Amino acid sequence: MYRDQSSLKARSAPESVPPLFLDLDQMLDEFTPLPIRAGFRFDADLPAVITVEFLAERGPSLIRRIGRELLHRGLTAMSGRGDVRMWPALPRERPSSWLLLESQEVEALFEVPAAPLAQWLDATYRITSAETEMDGINWDGFLSDLLDDPTPPSE
Repeated sequence: MYRDQSSLKARSAPESVPPLFLDLDQMLDEFTPLPIRAGFRFDADLPAVITVEFLAERGPSLIRRIGRELLHRGLTAMSGRGDVRMWPALPRERPSSWLLLESQEVEALFEVPAAPLAQWLDATYRITSAETEMDGINWDGFLSDLLDDPTPPSE
């Protein structure tokens, strides 16, 4: 999900969902939250993927592309595996979920407010349902791009 995915373009939709901006807490350790703003963007041409931009107060922002289903499921149950996982937090003052992003170099854990994300995701599903989000994808182009990747595999 980190390469150019131009062959994944599925369809153009007349409707759109405005970006969602949330105040998250990045957990620096077990007891130290660092407030951070994140923007969630939905593209009806690639509905299975949500672009999340973590807006750093100082320095560059970080952009991750996360499966819409992973985010949706992570509001109520453990979701994802590998470098992106999400699960509901224990009951608290405000319902929230934990979003864990990992790479070889770093690990980041964010507390995400559940209610506004759930409402926003529901709006994206009204535009493109889960059952139709893969309709119209150019699978031949996608597989060609995947197989013709000029990047040599790392050893």
